[in-house]
Amino acid sequence: MDENNWRTIAVISPTPEAGKSVITINLAISIAQQPQKTAMIVDFDLRKPRIAQYLGIKREKSINDFLAGDAELSEIIVNPGIPRLTIIPTNKSVKQSSETLSSNNVQKLIIELRERYDSRIIIFDLPPILNADDAMVLLPQVACVLLVMGNGQHTESEIAETMRLLSKSNILGAVINRAEVEPRDYYY
Repeated sequence: MDENNWRTIAVISPTPEAGKSVITINLAISIAQQPQKTAMIVDFDLRKPRIAQYLGIKREKSINDFLAGDAELSEIIVNPGIPRLTIIPTNKSVKQSSETLSSNNVQKLIIELRERYDSRIIIFDLPPILNADDAMVLLPQVACVLLVMGNGQHTESEIAETMRLLSKSNILGAVINRAEVEPRDYYY
């Protein structure tokens, strides 16, 4: 990402239950551990938001209120107690999520977040790409993509379709999650 000056990344999976939200959180924590970087997670899985739940964040206001015009950006950004990490949570699912993600409000939000701090990496947790068109609406506004796949969870045709849909995106890499590793004896 540094080589290309990319500061926004979308984390997606072909289908649900691949563990993309957990990978999103772990990636953000890893980035925040670098002294010269800050990380922000934006929970744009408007169909099944999980980031706040996983991190134990309970806030009255979230991105739902911001998008409705009932909150300022400063009111919805949360620090979960980890230095250099902030979260923009989504408290409840959004009807017509694709339309919401394609709105001018979301486009302005992404531009503002991207341009505010040069050292910030913004990680967007998006819904599974094969279940809805939400991710496809947002991907043109994001520099690169991290694909999360559950080990043995996706069919060959699902992976092929996912790759076809991502053909115009900069794929940073893929994570095979939920792998069952055989225990081995190591010398040390």
